[in-house]
Amino acid sequence: MKRRLLLTVVLSLSTLATGVFAAAAGYPAKPVTIIAPSGPGGGFDFVGRLMAESLTKQFGSTFVVENRAGSGTLIGTQAAATAAPDGYTLLVGGLSNMVFNAALYKTLPYDPKSDFVPVALVARYPYVLVARGDLPQDNYKDLLEALRANPDKLTIATVGPGSGQQVLAATFAKSTNTRLLPIPYKSAQAAYQDLLAGRVDLFIDTLPSARVHLESKRAKAIFVTSQRRNATLANVPTAGELGLPALEMGSWFGLFAQRTTPAPVVAELRLKLAASMQNADLRKRLEQSGIEVMDFKPADTDAFIRSEYDKWTTVIKQAGITTE
Repeated sequence: MKRRLLLTVVLSLSTLATGVFAAAAGYPAKPVTIIAPSGPGGGFDFVGRLMAESLTKQFGSTFVVENRAGSGTLIGTQAAATAAPDGYTLLVGGLSNMVFNAALYKTLPYDPKSDFVPVALVARYPYVLVARGDLPQDNYKDLLEALRANPDKLTIATVGPGSGQQVLAATFAKSTNTRLLPIPYKSAQAAYQDLLAGRVDLFIDTLPSARVHLESKRAKAIFVTSQRRNATLANVPTAGELGLPALEMGSWFGLFAQRTTPAPVVAELRLKLAASMQNADLRKRLEQSGIEVMDFKPADTDAFIRSEYDKWTTVIKQAGITTE
């Protein structure tokens, strides 16, 4: 009797495994949705469309981006967490929804650690402290003196609850022991309208977004948040050089699947995405825009995300940053 029961269990597991691998072998049999938990434009949308285009070419099947904005990145990320774990609903995950939200919200409708598995991280943007073009201060030393002499006078734009822009603005104030007047905006585009018009003084934004305004000389860069100077802004110091190591941050993005997605499907996605990111023309285009291509192996990806989680949840909590 026990032998018959054992045989039944073994056969059932074998059948299940065969079914899983068979499903993976035919993947994808229908269009795949990649949820970008933000509106059009910005890092989530850009990287999502980059991956969708690359995977469509690699698989010969359709991958499409669906923008699911709302409550910062909560609505789109929760939608991906509760979708069927079959590989047909994927998520653009980044520093905001995979790390920041865990510290910013007392209750989170998803668990970034237990609900998702990273397929791959593909791109990392440095941030840059941007000043309006006619701000009297041209460098960090002069700006710091002005901030300390005029608390709550200089303004800094912020964009969205839980965004890198918001977290870095708060971290900058805490690290320098200064008081700036935060001005909230719904988008980076809206913030730049006021920055370029001289109605707001400062904005910490991603380099690709800031680039056009820096090149036009309508705005100027004070420092970048990368560990090393960015090749496209060789004369601009890093935050670390200026004694601000807490501001060393790159806003990274990649592809995530539900944790219980069949392993062969995740493996195939990893293989195809890694192959697409080796395209020389694509890498050159990204790097010329100031975007770092990330080539982590799966184990290194897991370790990197854990490290970022530990670092930034601690920074956010110590700084008292919250969205609630």
